[in-house]
Amino acid sequence: MAQAIAGDGATSPVPRAGRYRWLIIALLFAATTVNYIDRTMLGLLAPVLGDEMRWSENDYGNIVTAFQAAYALGFLFMGWLIDRFGPKIGYAVAITIWTIGHVAHGFAGSVASFMVARSILGVGEAGHFPSVVRAASEWFPQKERSYAIGWVNSATTIGVILTAPTVALFMRVLGLDWRDTFFYTGAFGVVLLTLWLWLYSNPRESGKVSEAELAWIEHDPPEQVERLGWAKIVTKREAWAFAVGKFLTDPVWFLMLFWLPKYFSSTYDVDLKIVLLPMIIMYLLSDVGSIAGGWVSSKLIQSGRSVNFARKATMLGAGCCVLPLLFVTGLENMWLAVVLIGIALAGHQAFSSTILSIPPDMFPKRAVGSVIGLGGFMGGIGGMIMAKSTGLVLDATGGNYTIIFAVCTTTYFLAVLAIHLLSPRLAPVTVESEA
Repeated sequence: MAQAIAGDGATSPVPRAGRYRWLIIALLFAATTVNYIDRTMLGLLAPVLGDEMRWSENDYGNIVTAFQAAYALGFLFMGWLIDRFGPKIGYAVAITIWTIGHVAHGFAGSVASFMVARSILGVGEAGHFPSVVRAASEWFPQKERSYAIGWVNSATTIGVILTAPTVALFMRVLGLDWRDTFFYTGAFGVVLLTLWLWLYSNPRESGKVSEAELAWIEHDPPEQVERLGWAKIVTKREAWAFAVGKFLTDPVWFLMLFWLPKYFSSTYDVDLKIVLLPMIIMYLLSDVGSIAGGWVSSKLIQSGRSVNFARKATMLGAGCCVLPLLFVTGLENMWLAVVLIGIALAGHQAFSSTILSIPPDMFPKRAVGSVIGLGGFMGGIGGMIMAKSTGLVLDATGGNYTIIFAVCTTTYFLAVLAIHLLSPRLAPVTVESEA
């Protein structure tokens, strides 16, 4: 395999021999797919459940808000847990909790009971991205990490795409009702938990990594700080740069995830559980954005640009890709709306892959989970505000999304500005290590 390119453009003496680290990415890709199938099923079934249980837009907004609140608070606990016990144990706990929450949907019969099930799901799923980024920081050097995270992040949309055929398989082919569908799809989490406990370990303990690949994984300069606790993390501007960026941009993804099926149902009278092509087009475009964003950021670093320039330039470009969302409402041509929304989703995912790479740039590995947790908490708070606001705006405007989409297009530029003001150089933290 070709040798690595160092930051100054010179050939690195450390060869990228071996590819076992990409098996870890494949495992995380599969985990992300399961995570998003479990997360998305309620949104896809919302029109059916809404008719059966007579939900208003505000009722559905409250259910989504319950998930967002639990997801936000869960990030704080899960981030700490993953830093304290490592991703192997921390993620196993997360998978167990979210699988219980997913199955609990099958027992729900009221708005309140759905809120409880969504809350359990939210706490467990909050452990996903802290585990992903912590694992990526253990298995990939800085110049390759964003690209690896981009691949994992792309599985979020694969999960969304596969949700509809999964629901169709269980409900239409196997003839199960929606309750049994939640019960049986809970098996995905059990299989995932088994694979995670069997396959995951850190590179040095795996016994499967060659010396050359281990040298590539570990060839970044030694960390100046071994560990940071919450008391130090919350005082660091670098942590809040990431957290504010997540607060501003995560709500857009949650909006698309939870409200797009309802948008297409009300605007174009299309059921995305049955007519899959619009969903496939939109989310495949977002996959391209996720991988491309990670690739561009990593490529800029490998070509000699600073980490600061690579991350922020990529995020700014990603924000520009969300602007077509301004022109979606009022379109009579559904397919043009599909393409414009797909481009916007690609922009979001390119931004997401890049911003997730920032905490390991600035913080030691044993603090990454907590920093991701802080950002996830803030993103969850933003998502909760967005969910409640969306329900109220739609009730007040008769289902008009113009104001909502317009707000979404501005958040990415505000996020880049906030990140730059709080961390002008994305420099590593330099405080003393904690005991």
